[in-house]
Amino acid sequence: MSDTRAPWSVESARRGAGWLLGGAIDGDVVVSCRVRLARNLSGFPFLSRATLDQRLEVMDAVRAQIARASLGPALLWANIHELPSLERTLLVERHLMSKELAKGDLPRGLAVTLPDERVSVMVNEEDHLRVQCLLPGMALPQAWAMASEADDRLEDGLDIAYSSRYGYLTACPTNVGTGVRMSVMLHLPALRLSAEIEKVKRAASDMGLSVRGFYGENSEASGDLFQISNQRTLGRPESMILAELHEQIVPTVIAYERAARRNLLDKQPRLVEDQCGRALGLLLHARLLTPEETMGAISMVRLGRALNIADCAGIAADDATLLQLMLQVQPAHLQRIAERQMDQQQRREYRADLVRQRLTPATGA
Repeated sequence: MSDTRAPWSVESARRGAGWLLGGAIDGDVVVSCRVRLARNLSGFPFLSRATLDQRLEVMDAVRAQIARASLGPALLWANIHELPSLERTLLVERHLMSKELAKGDLPRGLAVTLPDERVSVMVNEEDHLRVQCLLPGMALPQAWAMASEADDRLEDGLDIAYSSRYGYLTACPTNVGTGVRMSVMLHLPALRLSAEIEKVKRAASDMGLSVRGFYGENSEASGDLFQISNQRTLGRPESMILAELHEQIVPTVIAYERAARRNLLDKQPRLVEDQCGRALGLLLHARLLTPEETMGAISMVRLGRALNIADCAGIAADDATLLQLMLQVQPAHLQRIAERQMDQQQRREYRADLVRQRLTPATGA
């Protein structure tokens, strides 16, 4: 297991992330899926009460077991508390770790399988360890299988806090039980355009689900990207949570979004053409772009391609390129690609230049 203080290279930033491949199962609506397992070591206090020595002991024990567990063909380890702010932000942007793990200078670690980045383990976040699997498209069963296998390998050498009555013991009561959170990131521009997205949020809440933004908890929905995940973990086996999301809830939301797209195209074709055309014009001609307006415009162009609107269908970029751009225009990725640190104004200029370069019309015009 290798160490580094600069985990992700310029090449990696330019290539993007494996969970943004495009063309995956139900990829017109489902961007990615994630399974996360919260675990704690028996005999140690939760991190909110742990001393510095106890945090170090937890990290050493987990790291040693990660090295023995053979989670992937190659594994990278990063001491998060030693990384500069830009590196931490880049890892958050790649969804390999949470904003919480990026905070502060207390001992925290991250292990990531390479080169696919599908499995990562956060150490000393809210819980002692959190195992995550992230895959493109509608692949929750596969993500669950991979996360469960990684968890089994880690538990082989760690004494995990578990109660025969309550299940896995976690720092937050909402995670007690299975300790599992399953989520799906959905692209829902038509539901937003038709003012139906609030109904989806309310329905999800009524079913005990949460709807969050691009970066999960406490984040907004940039680029019409929404994450739907389970909230309850106690008294509900993983198989039930998986079946509800994979077989019932997410297919229903997919159907709603596709119906909304058809309805908009049938009843308000000019509105859709105008919104998509304006978005494409902004991306092709703007000289200054913020992350938010870039993601919003990419969202509309992606919708235009899905609906075969001529202007959007004619650009050189495919769906995977559009998805990767949503990541590459984020501040840390942008600076890694440029190979220099930039202030906000410089990032706005470089972002616009990068987008125009990637979206050059197929005709070369």
